[in-house]
Amino acid sequence: MTALTREDVTSMILSAKRQAGLTWEGIAEAIGMSPVWTHSAAMGMNAMPEDKAKAITETLGLPQEAALVLQESPTKIWSQTVPTDPCIYRLYEIVGVYGPTIKALIHEKFGDGIMSAIDFDMSVTRVENPKGDRVKIEMSGKYLGYNAW
Repeated sequence: MTALTREDVTSMILSAKRQAGLTWEGIAEAIGMSPVWTHSAAMGMNAMPEDKAKAITETLGLPQEAALVLQESPTKIWSQTVPTDPCIYRLYEIVGVYGPTIKALIHEKFGDGIMSAIDFDMSVTRVENPKGDRVKIEMSGKYLGYNAW
């Protein structure tokens, strides 16, 4: 028998989610995490603690070996080219247009440093608006100042 890979487990999760008619919010609620973190970890971008890995595999009826794979530290590799998917492309466009502004404001308010993508929270919500519903993305990351040598 061949060992499961992270890609295998991601495919299994997506298939089980679809077959069960579940949402990421429903899965996240079942394992006690946010939908953003749950999806990211399920897609292989974060390692799951043992209890969360067991909870998601039980929720989706996956084999125990999948829980072990979900606990492994991932190698975060993604394409460095601009994606063509319209939703993801627009996020790249936002960073391209407003990235320097965000950086300047972070430096102005905090000093020379960055926002952590490890100690980080994000939520995506729908906001009703008479001109058309809005997508609200909120990000909160710990400030990490650069160390001077």
